[in-house]
Amino acid sequence: MPTERLAMRHVRDVIRLKSAGMPIREIARRMGTAPSTVRLTIRRFEAAGLTWPLSDDITDTELEARLFASAGAGPGTRRGHRRQAEPDWAAVHRELRRKHVTLSIVWEEYIASEPGGYRYSRFCELYRAWEGRLSVTMRQSHAAGDKLFVDYAGDGVPVVIDRLTGERRAAQIFVAVLGASSFTYAQATWTQGLPDWISGHVGALEAIGGVPALLVPDNTKVAVIKACLYDPQINRSYADMATHYGAAILPARPRRPRDKAKVEQAVLMVERWLLGRLRHRTFHSLAEVNAATSRLPDARPRGESRHCLRPC
Repeated sequence: MPTERLAMRHVRDVIRLKSAGMPIREIARRMGTAPSTVRLTIRRFEAAGLTWPLSDDITDTELEARLFASAGAGPGTRRGHRRQAEPDWAAVHRELRRKHVTLSIVWEEYIASEPGGYRYSRFCELYRAWEGRLSVTMRQSHAAGDKLFVDYAGDGVPVVIDRLTGERRAAQIFVAVLGASSFTYAQATWTQGLPDWISGHVGALEAIGGVPALLVPDNTKVAVIKACLYDPQINRSYADMATHYGAAILPARPRRPRDKAKVEQAVLMVERWLLGRLRHRTFHSLAEVNAATSRLPDARPRGESRHCLRPC
């Protein structure tokens, strides 16, 4: 593992303390670094032909350039210990996704084009370090009619419920989206309670004109009484509704929003298109909100991705 490079203000402190006769281990303890780093800093300082105290006209940039000139790194860089150019790790990663391709095969091809490049062990170490910074994701494939993802939008639409006092109440937006076609259904309800939750499902199934094999909610209490990775406890009324329609309920895993990425994206689209466009409108009933949502797709700019927004 390469020795860490100290900031230039710390280099000055190391040399000052060394010039005062302080032992290397005590310097390392005070600086909060390894003794080997202190020794290497002192050796570089001496090899550069510098003496303490430094001249006032030597800036930190010039000091770093003189200390690390032999490392082949310019001022401000921290990768002077790597003498070879970095391989294209993204290209290596793509090659490894091919069938029967191994890291050993990719390295052999790399070393054939770069004879002075990294040896196999170092090549593997650098690739694993690069790979460890990748976000682990899995592309989901959806069959037609297989899953209906359901959720509520995070923000509500303000509705004036009393014209005299101007009292407002937030209407909740129920969102359902089919996995394969991305057909999106939006419905305004007063609450996120069980009756409105069931009503949203009924409206979505009527708009679709069919019933998917699976309903995929998150672990909201109205749908899942007790979340569990293997055997979640579903709300009885919700389960009875699914049984009536001949569908099954498969909640997303707790704290795994990517399991229901389809509806997360649909909610984002609804919030941007519906809530964004409705922000200057004043509504006095849920019927007005739902009537307005039915006209929004026609107002989208050309070229945008289109989803069918079907209110109740």
